[in-house]
Amino acid sequence: MVLDTNSVLDWLVFRNPAMQPLAQAVTAGQVRWLACASMRRELAHMLGHASLARWQPDGPAALALFDQWACLLAEPLPPAPARLRCSDPDDQIFIDLALAQQARWLVTRDRALLKLARRAQAHGLSVLPPTDWQQEESRPR
Repeated sequence: MVLDTNSVLDWLVFRNPAMQPLAQAVTAGQVRWLACASMRRELAHMLGHASLARWQPDGPAALALFDQWACLLAEPLPPAPARLRCSDPDDQIFIDLALAQQARWLVTRDRALLKLARRAQAHGLSVLPPTDWQQEESRPR
């Protein structure tokens, strides 16, 4: 599975209950969290962003958990023209890695990524919000 930055923040910083089943699956080794260095850099950037200051995120602790649980992979190659294009270029890395690694899920609340959900199904990828993951996870592939 690939988690976008907001999902990672929901899990590691905000402790959002919607992320609990997914977090348990990752930490129990039931699913692999796929990531690349660009995703880690974006998380590090967001942890220091002024918009999160009121939550006082523990950046080093969140990055340590990222390093512990994420399976760090090489950056995906630029997508072929026929691949899915995200309307937000900053989010393209998530869809590219998910497709390159043939991930089963891309977990996100981001509208630009969720717009790709129907087309992603043709590639065997479910793009879905965290609240839908547990229901989707129990379905046979």
